[in-house]
Amino acid sequence: MARFLVTGGAGFIGSHLVDALAGAGAKVRVLDDLSTGRRENLPAAARLIVGDVADPGTVRAAMAGVDGCFHLAAIASVARAAEDWLGTHRVNLGGTIAVLDAARARGVPVVYASSAAVYGDCPDQPITETAPTRPLSAYGADKLGGELHAAVAARVFGVANVGLRFFNVYGPRQDPGSPYSGVISIFAGQLRRGEPVEVFGDGGQTRDFVAVADVVAALRAAMGRIGPGDAAGRITTPAVPQALVFNVCTGIATSIRALAAELAALEGGTAVIREGPARPGDIRHSVGCPDAARAALGLGPPMPLRAGLAGVRAWLDAGLRLERT
Repeated sequence: MARFLVTGGAGFIGSHLVDALAGAGAKVRVLDDLSTGRRENLPAAARLIVGDVADPGTVRAAMAGVDGCFHLAAIASVARAAEDWLGTHRVNLGGTIAVLDAARARGVPVVYASSAAVYGDCPDQPITETAPTRPLSAYGADKLGGELHAAVAARVFGVANVGLRFFNVYGPRQDPGSPYSGVISIFAGQLRRGEPVEVFGDGGQTRDFVAVADVVAALRAAMGRIGPGDAAGRITTPAVPQALVFNVCTGIATSIRALAAELAALEGGTAVIREGPARPGDIRHSVGCPDAARAALGLGPPMPLRAGLAGVRAWLDAGLRLERT
């Protein structure tokens, strides 16, 4: 039976991963400071350690005895990074280095979350992994720094690792009430309250929306490439440590206006769009190329957007039912 550590495992993406790992029979340990994660997101089988991912001693203790580490803990917000540059840097880059250093000491492979923010405003669409990395935010700079440290971890310290550059991840448990959550959760919440959907600029910006279920599949496949192959603990670690980086995306462009229309259609209506001021420096188009990840990790086709949005709607419905009982 494989044993995994998931940092940030009580959060949006992390808790879905923990569910999948525990459901496959793995033993799962979660390190989370609960700043955005929630205890109730975790299955009973998971062991929660409340702690700071940027504290080396805490991370090293949490990693003792595991076969692989999924590093998802982060302050995943461009806006928060702009407001608290030093604080987010400590968590986002300092935490990644703490995880890689503990992995070096424990001999543990690592799959970690990177971000499409490393690309900045890329003129060539869809974006491949070989595109120039020119982050436009402190968050993106820290994610790129994490990739560079991961490459050093493999070459110098023998830590096998895979970085996954997430594009716009959405799904259940993404908080629609937070100003820093994904646009899908925000729009869904506005539509549920009968409010206009507020967009920045004209809403013609395009993004690559990837369902959290597909992200979980990519995370598990990446670990299978460098570490425990499955819950039974079949080890597939290559003789030469690897430091690989892949996009996690669909390759499909969806405009913000089209997204609002899809969500409104699921509610049986039409979206009333309220245009606001364009955000300075907002990237017009960001769509990834999934080909490398599909070939290397054996990933299937992505979940269609409408099916994924229906899952978000069902989750919101369940929450409303709970509130009314």
